[in-house]
Amino acid sequence: MERERRWADKGEAIGHGVSWLARWSLRVALAALGFWMVVWVIGQLWVVVMPVLLGLLITTVLWPPARWLMSKGLNSALSATIVLVVGLAVLGGVIAAISTSIASGVPEIAQSAQKAVTQLQDWASGPPFNLKDTDLDRLIAQGVDQVKSSIGSIANGLLTGAGAVTSGVVTGLVALLLAFFFVKDGMRFTPWVRGLIGERAGGHVTTVLERVWVTLGSFIRSQAIVSLIDAVFIGLGLVILGVPLAIPLAALTFLGGFIPIIGAFIAGALAVLVALVSNGLTTAIIMLVIVIVVQQVEGNVLQPILQSRSLRLHAAVVLLVVTAGTSIYGIAGAFFSVPVAAAVAVVMRYLGEVIEARSVPVMDTSHPDGDEPAETERSPE
Repeated sequence: MERERRWADKGEAIGHGVSWLARWSLRVALAALGFWMVVWVIGQLWVVVMPVLLGLLITTVLWPPARWLMSKGLNSALSATIVLVVGLAVLGGVIAAISTSIASGVPEIAQSAQKAVTQLQDWASGPPFNLKDTDLDRLIAQGVDQVKSSIGSIANGLLTGAGAVTSGVVTGLVALLLAFFFVKDGMRFTPWVRGLIGERAGGHVTTVLERVWVTLGSFIRSQAIVSLIDAVFIGLGLVILGVPLAIPLAALTFLGGFIPIIGAFIAGALAVLVALVSNGLTTAIIMLVIVIVVQQVEGNVLQPILQSRSLRLHAAVVLLVVTAGTSIYGIAGAFFSVPVAAAVAVVMRYLGEVIEARSVPVMDTSHPDGDEPAETERSPE
């Protein structure tokens, strides 16, 4: 039985409190330093970490059909090749269908844009602006001169963007190759871990890895559901308003949903722009309201709820980790922050289970009042 500690005076009590605070402050500082070092190392190795994370997420999509093919007697290499080729073909078909639909609708949008420009000139020539054609020509000439004066910075921006696109293509190719190897040799990974670090520790590690794998699959499924709901409601808004290219824009919205922040923003901006040039300002404003409402509901309500249920994370935790990931690693951090946080939560839950399982009842022999010995919970040293 634990006895209450008594202090000789207030100074001793205060000194004990200060010592306790100093010890825990040092522990927190060391933990923060360790976290910062991990973040720094990941940042330095991001060119390697990024393809690995993308490859794992792609593997969560390819593994179920590959496992089904293996159960039918195909070897792992052939199964991985088939699912990867079919997946790329499906993605390419979707992109080709979207491109064809957009190309067929470009003439209609161009005519609508020309009408919109004419209407804008008529509106600017009336009150309250009362701009004449010469005034409009002068404003256009000033805009052209401004663009010419900024041509250097624009060229640098284009070169930077081209470099980013090239880097993204290389990262995507490496991620696809890694996904192929993950699907092909994934079943051999856990036995290899057991043989490398031993049966006892390997059992714990493989259990955690299996749970993390299930968590990644849940993340992809929940993200796909959120993107699909976005695409359906925005696509319905486009159809109801009579905006052309509704199906391609809805498909782009679905694909953009897998890229946090920028994907949804670009898809929504394209929908509003097409509505503006094809149907006029009123339709564009209505479409803008629809996009904002759908994205706000998706980002602040639907996504946190679905991810909190599938990943067993509270909605507030999802919002906080997305914010933290965005501030540290930008768009990539926003995309990977939730699955990484879910994986960390899986590890913490498993450690808690191990600690509870290894806690054993011990007999407390200190019973000065003559009571029966009490059982307490204590973890072995």
